[in-house]
Amino acid sequence: MAAQQTRPKLRPLDIRPAYQGGRRLLILRDPLGLTDRTLLIPARLGPVLGLLDGTRDRHAIQAALAVRFGTAPSLAEIDELLAALDEACMLDNARAAAAMAQALQAYRALPQREPTLAGITYPEEPQALRELLDRHLSEVRAAPAHKHIRGLVSPHIDFERGAPVYAAAWAQARESVAEAELAVILGTDHFGDDPITLTRQSYATPFGILPTAGDLVEELAQAIGPQAAFAGELRHRGEHSVELAAIWLQHLRGEEPLPLLPVLCGSFERLIASGKDPTQEGALEGFIRTLRPLLQGRRALVVAAADLAHIGPAFGGPPVDLGGRARLQAADQARIERICHGDAAGFFAAIQAIEDRDNVCGLAPIYLALRLLAPVKGQMVAYDRCPADTQATSLVSICGLIWF
Repeated sequence: MAAQQTRPKLRPLDIRPAYQGGRRLLILRDPLGLTDRTLLIPARLGPVLGLLDGTRDRHAIQAALAVRFGTAPSLAEIDELLAALDEACMLDNARAAAAMAQALQAYRALPQREPTLAGITYPEEPQALRELLDRHLSEVRAAPAHKHIRGLVSPHIDFERGAPVYAAAWAQARESVAEAELAVILGTDHFGDDPITLTRQSYATPFGILPTAGDLVEELAQAIGPQAAFAGELRHRGEHSVELAAIWLQHLRGEEPLPLLPVLCGSFERLIASGKDPTQEGALEGFIRTLRPLLQGRRALVVAAADLAHIGPAFGGPPVDLGGRARLQAADQARIERICHGDAAGFFAAIQAIEDRDNVCGLAPIYLALRLLAPVKGQMVAYDRCPADTQATSLVSICGLIWF
């Protein structure tokens, strides 16, 4: 097979641990959904995945594992794994490229970007969804909605765990949402490293369609470069971060449509690893330089659809004990203080200084929101640490925050 004779490279995948009959396994899922296949492989083959970076052939992979661990899978086992990955379009090769082109064409031909989590993590039926959101809004401690809110941080964790924090943030922004002429939702791109990814598709929710602001999309695409701006567009199809914020936005508008600029913000991992500053990223600067003046003079609301830290075994770290929970809250508080002070550079520097050991997946959208809104001040209205495994030894931290 060709995949075995070249230097195989793994595409970005969602990889999670699992147990079956006492065996440690890994579940491999393609976030782009190029096929409907999910692979289940022995956990001992996990190190093979880490070496599929396009620089080694199968012999080099085996040799590297032998050096590192003193033992290695046989070539037959490696070949079997590569064949399964290839058939599932999980390798970065011609098969996957063809499947991606076909999927992108189908996505662009749709009348709108359909909700991906409706009926899964929130009700698909509009009335049931209204009742769910209204119930959470009614549970927010009585506080007058702030006027002239320019933006907010809204989680993108599932509603079951994060609804109180969602509700606290959106309740404060109720008046500004109703008066907005445009919403910009900056969503975490969990599986992409393109700095900015645009789409011309409009986002649908169970409440209807939020029409994408096509004029802004075209101006930003020209500033970034059309090829770069839309290179990862297919990720909009399955990425949930923008979708979950759009639901609250549309609900608080009484389901009245509002022009929306949906943006996926790629990982800053490469910047953190290289010691570079985001201001050195041309696409980010072009995006900020172009969008800032376009927002002035409009009643625009900027939303960072962003969670905070991800720690514990579910994310490749040690179990979190009471001391770890306290450390996380203190670290989050320091980060939130920088966000509230409108300090984009300080927020990034604090995370870069510890090499993002807390896996702050909302770094990029929060940073970009701060740059777009500067100068800006904020106020945290809710915070939580949500369990991310059945033993509660893994946590995702989230916050609700408003900018004015």
